Amino acid sequence: MPGATPRRIDEHARADLRFVREAMARTAEFSAVPGWGGVAMGAVAAPAAWIAHRQGTPQAWLAVWLATAVVGFALGVGTLVHKASRHGVDLTRQPARGFALSLLPPLVAGALLTPALALAGAYTLLPGVWLLLYGTAVVTGGAYSVRVIPVMGVAIAAVGAAALALPRFGDLAMALGFGVLQIGFGLFVARRYGG
Repeated sequence: MPGATPRRIDEHARADLRFVREAMARTAEFSAVPGWGGVAMGAVAAPAAWIAHRQGTPQAWLAVWLATAVVGFALGVGTLVHKASRHGVDLTRQPARGFALSLLPPLVAGALLTPALALAGAYTLLPGVWLLLYGTAVVTGGAYSVRVIPVMGVAIAAVGAAALALPRFGDLAMALGFGVLQIGFGLFVARRYGG
């Protein structure tokens, strides 16, 4: 083009390289999902199911599970940050950002539905709702992660669907979904993907 300043070849190469790096980052797998964190979360959830089942009121039952959720969340985030740091994964860039942004909406939905269902007295629906939404979160977040993560999400969501169909077995479903499955998949991730 007349009058246009020609670009230097090294500027063009840098722009191309930046484009390639960004494209690779968008398609990379988020491998900092903490296997040992999943084991720890499952190890907290399994006894919580027994403790919750022994409570005399729905409010006490809910308090046990909410405390368990806080501990599980802290374990999950803490071990994720630790594994990411150990493996040199930048949590502010793709695919970590995509993992987090895909994981959050179903978790927020569960947090919003919990008080609504509790106020309506529908405590028996909570295990199914929690498991179904957590499983959905793991599936959607897992789209940015290693292949086994969405499989874990589907398994947990299936337990949630069963809990909705059989609400009498809510604590058993919680022990299976948040306990046994988290431990099993966590061990697999820890062994296969370095912690």
